[in-house]
Amino acid sequence: MALPRLDIRRRNRGEHTLVTLAGDIGPATTPLLRAALEQCLLDGVTVIDIDLATVGSCDARGLDVLMSASQRAGRVHARLRLHHPCAQITRLLAATDPTSPLLTAPAGPVPPGGPADTATRTPGEPARRADQPALKDAIRVRRLTRRQAEDLCEDIADLAEQSVAGTPGEAYLDRTDFVRRLAVTSHRPGFALLVAETTVLVGCAFGFPVGPDGFGRRGLDATLQGIVQRLTSRARFVVLTQVVARPHAQNREIARCLQQRLLADRRVPLALALLHPADRAGQAAFVSWGWRNMGEVVGLPGPVAPCVLVLPAEGLPLADG
Repeated sequence: MALPRLDIRRRNRGEHTLVTLAGDIGPATTPLLRAALEQCLLDGVTVIDIDLATVGSCDARGLDVLMSASQRAGRVHARLRLHHPCAQITRLLAATDPTSPLLTAPAGPVPPGGPADTATRTPGEPARRADQPALKDAIRVRRLTRRQAEDLCEDIADLAEQSVAGTPGEAYLDRTDFVRRLAVTSHRPGFALLVAETTVLVGCAFGFPVGPDGFGRRGLDATLQGIVQRLTSRARFVVLTQVVARPHAQNREIARCLQQRLLADRRVPLALALLHPADRAGQAAFVSWGWRNMGEVVGLPGPVAPCVLVLPAEGLPLADG
């Protein structure tokens, strides 16, 4: 008797991915499905569309894999959506969890898959909102996947060096440390990296989310989360690990656009940056972009106590005190 088979195909488009399943979801195939969905989250995908049009059957164990993946996605500010579930899956979901977000997937067509690891916007992805800043002079903003960030690591490091060349901030940028932070950050759940470019890179911002519901409860993240919550009353935020922009007439607008787009895309109420306390020029630049300097904080690892700067989402004032 032949074992059940499940073919899994994945097509990436920026931070969105389309997973197409064909076959049966049962005891012999659920490990494959679980591994595929976990890899999507490890790769920093924020929207996972699962096309079930050619799935013949799904048992309770397979449904549990889908629901567990949806819950893990929610903890890293991502989401998982089912498209064209068969009647069996719909009945199982309705009986198990009638309010499951898996049942709220749009009824329209599944976003088409494109070349793997491309970063163009899919038809199902919301267009830029009217309140998001736009750049001029043919500068475009796009998201990179973790793999693309690794491929462009040296180019991004070059951009970081160029952005501070001849300025006081040059003393606080170490290329080796920058590359290390990019590599470490890129492997965090929910990692996001935006670049602004013409024919070359002109700006970059990257970071990761911290929240009370799963991640950010241990080690450095837990300490940082406690400090931020005391200072701002916010328990969820995006750590903006780095923002750089090539020297350009629009360099401040580029940096501001990348910051706001990253915060808006992650749908969290606060962005956070840590700067060297002696980097007065960098702190002044962030303040000019609307950030609030909360001063130096102690208790974080490192040779010096960094300055914490925060940027609330538009319309969400910080708590005073």
